[in-house]
Amino acid sequence: MLGLLGTLNLASRSLQTQMTGVEVAGQNLANINTTGYTRQSVEIQTSPDISTTIGPEGTGANAVAIQQVVNAILNNQIQSQQSTSGYWSAQQTALQSAQTSLNEFLNGTGSATSSSTNSTTDTGLSGQLSSLFADFQSVATSPTSISARQQLISDAQTLAATFNQINTQLDTSRTTLNTSLGNDVDSANKLLSGIADLNKQISTADFNGATPNDLLDEREQDLENLSNLTNITTSTGTNGAVDVSIGGQSLVSGNQVLDTIQTYDAGGGQLLVQTATGGVNLTLTGGSMQGTIDARDGELATMQSSINTLASTLITQVNTIHSGGFNLTGTNGANFFNGSDAATITVNAALASNPSLFQASGSATANSDNSVARQLADLASTAQSGLNNQTFSDSYGQTVAALGDSLQTANDQVNNQTAVTNMLSTQRGSVSGVNVDEEMTNLMSFQRAYEASAQLVTTLNTMLGDVLAMKTS
Repeated sequence: MLGLLGTLNLASRSLQTQMTGVEVAGQNLANINTTGYTRQSVEIQTSPDISTTIGPEGTGANAVAIQQVVNAILNNQIQSQQSTSGYWSAQQTALQSAQTSLNEFLNGTGSATSSSTNSTTDTGLSGQLSSLFADFQSVATSPTSISARQQLISDAQTLAATFNQINTQLDTSRTTLNTSLGNDVDSANKLLSGIADLNKQISTADFNGATPNDLLDEREQDLENLSNLTNITTSTGTNGAVDVSIGGQSLVSGNQVLDTIQTYDAGGGQLLVQTATGGVNLTLTGGSMQGTIDARDGELATMQSSINTLASTLITQVNTIHSGGFNLTGTNGANFFNGSDAATITVNAALASNPSLFQASGSATANSDNSVARQLADLASTAQSGLNNQTFSDSYGQTVAALGDSLQTANDQVNNQTAVTNMLSTQRGSVSGVNVDEEMTNLMSFQRAYEASAQLVTTLNTMLGDVLAMKTS
């Protein structure tokens, strides 16, 4: 049999085991509000039996490991959803900026409809286009009215300035998105370096037989943050390390950063992403980086092109009609607009200085003739081949509605992803999160077991004292 000394060792071992359980429960409770913390549990195993003449006799229990309670499948799903969430959040931010540039609010709420007649309000460029054609009609009604001409020139200048402003703001949005892409690339490189460093620490601990739970939590957070920036592929390396690839290129292997990423100009300021050392152009499939690229080169680029086409068509059509008319002094040939697109459109400075030079008449000798002014007013309802056989207002309405549709899609996707992410986080929390009631139960259980083990030690000490007293009597 074990004897008193053996049983004393059993009791002492039990004290240490229960104390470990108390410490683990305390660690869990202390980190209940720590972001990314994974609940830990102590693994207790029976100590090896000792063979005796009456059969195997137990020697107590040992705490053999402190492990994370983790579901790897849920972690992988959350990483994947982080990439999707990052993508749509970047899209939403970019499209909201574009909507601000247009100063149009679709249906008063930001949602688009298919009808151009109610897809925008009377603010921004939409209302100013209407005002321009209404002013042409006013001059046609009163061909010699200087005040009508002054109002026309003033509204035309406002329209041209709005075109300029929209183009500038869209250029600024493009620059901002490029800056955002560069910042995301810098953040990704820092995370890649951090993951490699954590791999080194985890591998060292793993090699020495330890379980670095806090380091594992930190690395998981880095992987999820990296997933938010771009879609990643991970694989298990040696000694607990995680290897990371982006766009099919291996960037982290064990404790080594094989390569980093950088932006490069694909032409015309179109920044994309490639490996820094290898120079391999990366095809990203998710995350905020790809969301930024798709918004910049997709909806924003299309919208800016549409605005430029609208401006250039307006310039051409108005100038074609206006140059054939006659002003109040009987001369003609001047353009109404200068420039070629939204960036350069302006009102002819001579007209701005002298509204009487507006060429409203079809006759050099008949100032009261309004035929040219009427032709200009009729442009409001004339389908333009350069605008896919739409009127100016319909074409612009379609541009704004397309933006509204894209923004609504982004808003819906962000809401959906938030719901999915919350659901997965709740599921992971039920597995890996700290539950106060459960930990308090564990703490009380280990406490009671510790007290019982301490009582066993006290009893054994008393018995050992009695034995020693017997031998010396």
